[in-house]
Amino acid sequence: MANTTSFESHKSSAWDEHIAFVLIFVPCFVLLLSIALIGQMIGMRWKTWLPGAENMPSIISGVKASVYTFMSHII
Repeated sequence: MANTTSFESHKSSAWDEHIAFVLIFVPCFVLLLSIALIGQMIGMRWKTWLPGAENMPSIISGVKASVYTFMSHII
């Protein structure tokens, strides 16, 4: 019975970590995507504004790389 409780708490912990990751990733992605889209529409070089996005070929991959770089600094 102790093994079942341990497994359930580990499963809950993994689920909590996943939810925390999503709650951090999604708002950051939306914020940085909006910055990149505004920069793209204005004609500015937005890739230099976002850390990690310098060598990415598309706007989505650049924003995703930037979010992962940003998250590594806050976590």
